[in-house]
Amino acid sequence: MDNIFLQLALVLSLSSFLGYFVHKLKLPLIIAYLVCGVLLAVVSQFDPKTLGIFKILPDLGIAFVLFLIGMELDLREIRSLGKPIIIVSLAQVLISTLAGFALAGFFGFTQISSLLMGLGLGFSSTIVVIQLLLEKRDLSSLYGKLSLGILLVEDLIAIMALMFISVGLGGNSFAPTSLIPLLWLFLKALSLFILTFLASKYFLQRIFDSVASSVELLFLTAITWCFLFTALALLTGFSVVIGAFLAGVALATSPYHLQIQGKMKPLRDFFVAMFFIYLGSAVVLSEIFSVWHVIVVFIIFAVVFKPLIFLLVLGMFGFRKHTLFQTSLNLSQISEFSLIILLLGVEMGIVPSVTLSVMAPVTVVSIIISATLIAHSKKIYSFLLPILPFFEHQTNIHFMETKVLDNLEDHVIVIGAHRLGGPVVEYLDKQSIPFVVMDFNPHIVEDLKKRNFRVLYGDAGDVEMLGNLKLENAKLVISTTRDMYDTEVLLDECRKKKIRAKVIARAMDKKHARALKALGADYVILPEQVSGEYLVNQLKSHWPHNNFSGMI
Repeated sequence: MDNIFLQLALVLSLSSFLGYFVHKLKLPLIIAYLVCGVLLAVVSQFDPKTLGIFKILPDLGIAFVLFLIGMELDLREIRSLGKPIIIVSLAQVLISTLAGFALAGFFGFTQISSLLMGLGLGFSSTIVVIQLLLEKRDLSSLYGKLSLGILLVEDLIAIMALMFISVGLGGNSFAPTSLIPLLWLFLKALSLFILTFLASKYFLQRIFDSVASSVELLFLTAITWCFLFTALALLTGFSVVIGAFLAGVALATSPYHLQIQGKMKPLRDFFVAMFFIYLGSAVVLSEIFSVWHVIVVFIIFAVVFKPLIFLLVLGMFGFRKHTLFQTSLNLSQISEFSLIILLLGVEMGIVPSVTLSVMAPVTVVSIIISATLIAHSKKIYSFLLPILPFFEHQTNIHFMETKVLDNLEDHVIVIGAHRLGGPVVEYLDKQSIPFVVMDFNPHIVEDLKKRNFRVLYGDAGDVEMLGNLKLENAKLVISTTRDMYDTEVLLDECRKKKIRAKVIARAMDKKHARALKALGADYVILPEQVSGEYLVNQLKSHWPHNNFSGMI
């Protein structure tokens, strides 16, 4: 099957068919892509890895995803979370590696095989987690920032491990001279970061200013920059992940980054689908039956014990149980880097191919289980709520996790202070109306705190946080969240406490609005419809007189 159009027709038809049922079950589409890859490897008469579409499209998907994520990175937020991110990442990778080493050794693998398999258990999938955070619109949350930061540190560790394997284990010896390439790698990494900073500050802004008048040229220039910097990273010994991410970071402060993101997201979705289909095709069922017990143990470790490690280590930094739970659940899978590390070991002859036969199904199955758990994270959180306080630090509270707000009486509660809630907050402040804000974007929370506003980090789906808002004393509750589950929890809590305040909730469409009214919302707003009606009223008022000077 050499015809690339026939290949695409087969792969996309199968993934679309499976995607329909996965969507109906309200599960992430990643599951459909992975299952599609497994089916192609099992029932087809050809090897999916030899298909032309899988030789370049998955790498393009990785590049586009990390490029867009880099543009969304706010270095101020990462800097404020730097200490917990670095310590948690290093501690988790170390603990998982040692545990995996012991488990693999127990099942009879050699020391080198056990070490590489244990190291593979320590990495979580950057592509999977980012895609799920984007689907749930949780990338700007505190646990989204923590997850992203930890993943980036893990990716750097994985790249260093790949370099060490190729240099230090190539001859099965650890001569001191073999450390020289590692030092050279560090210097190249430092140079790459410095180049990113210089390009962002002195070079790229001028280029994009000159092409911004044409949307098509702006889009083309952004892609050109992405590929140029990624190619430079590859030439210096780094991966597509690091190169594309740093290319995006260089554009994070550009005023055009939102326009570039909007243009590139459709491309990203297509190429990411191809990546996960390819990953699913890595499972070889004919070779895994002899090691099925090892696979089961490793999967349990990834989806159960690995999140426990994150809960214990993150808890030392004073994060609340909701943040602890969401971050730990996000990282409950095995990374594609695990397969790359073992593949390199197999190619160099230092580990047997059976190690890859173990880690391939562990990676795919753990991603499927993790994606399903994340899709139902709200319900799982409610179920585990009684035991989660065990992992919280009772005295050391992270600065973003302030809990107690006193002296709240006859106030307005605003849930979500971004595009829709931001103007409401400004009006309440000007009119000296007492109010409290709750938002899950740490950047917004920090800005509001600097203005001495009463603000809490959290979301409406966290019952404990709703209790801190003093719902029973409020006069008005305005929720701008688009998450149906969060709004349901808010309305249910209002019903249980029999609050006297009126509740205004945001709906995405008319069907959503009817559901919210049935749940007890006093008023429901449709932002798009309100904007359209406002424009119509303005036209009615100003059109007959051709007087638009007073039209805002």
